Amino acid sequence: MNNEKLILPSKEERHKLFGSVVPGAKSKPTEKKGMPDLQNVRKDFLFQINSVGISNVKHPVKVTSTLLPNEQTTIATFSFTSKIPVNQKGTNMSRFTEQLQLYYNQGFNLSISTLHDFLRELATRLEQENAVLEVTFPWFYERKGPASGISGLNHSEAYMKVEFDVKGGYKTEVGLTCTVTTLCPCSKEISEYSAHNQRGYIKMRAELDDRFVQEEDWKEALLHAAESNASAMIHPVLKRPDEKMVTESAYENPRFVEDMVRLVAADLYELDFFSAFEVECRNEESIHLHDAIASVAFRK
Repeated sequence: MNNEKLILPSKEERHKLFGSVVPGAKSKPTEKKGMPDLQNVRKDFLFQINSVGISNVKHPVKVTSTLLPNEQTTIATFSFTSKIPVNQKGTNMSRFTEQLQLYYNQGFNLSISTLHDFLRELATRLEQENAVLEVTFPWFYERKGPASGISGLNHSEAYMKVEFDVKGGYKTEVGLTCTVTTLCPCSKEISEYSAHNQRGYIKMRAELDDRFVQEEDWKEALLHAAESNASAMIHPVLKRPDEKMVTESAYENPRFVEDMVRLVAADLYELDFFSAFEVECRNEESIHLHDAIASVAFRK
């Protein structure tokens, strides 16, 4: 280590040393009204653009739920897009984030009705007939040990997509990716004792129709469809009596990935406010290096 005292040049001289230069003369307008708006240029630009905007926008939001905690703040990841016609060069990207900040200042709650209002106003701000929003966020919910009743928080990845069109109205899609335990029916059938199990990921996407009402919680509906058909649920806290109940439940309810997607699809079919749905199951196999996958898609 060198303990010799350094004599440093001034901060200004240091900046010059590493490439900074004196600002040059400026002749272009500094007021917005005097600046050209290239994105609003109107010519024949060959093609309509189906989707342009911003993505990977992380922002705090509020989420309500029928499960505890009933209200929570989480970090959501957004994308915002719109169409632009063939005679318009581009879109004004700042208007997307301006709209987001406006709603954040009012307390941005990720409800269906709020997102409908958000998109209608965004389309007006963009001076377009179309706007699309996609958002994913971790949703937390309380889970108690089946024997001990000790609580902890689980989480699933929630998804919402809303499209607004001046002529066609709204199209709303929701989704959830949650984690369950699955036990292999084949392993149980052929083994003298025990059976291998694994962590399964259930990914669901569903279109909401006009029968959905704001008071219903689509997140809980999707979670129940996945967990109630699994071999066993995942728990944040398990004492020994809990572990006994969970492992016995898994043994009593063996499931292939094919079984899972069919059973979950049956539950989603019975929910009136879903007009179409997709279900995927991916098992991280415990005795293979590969995963097992299956999927079902259905439109009523």
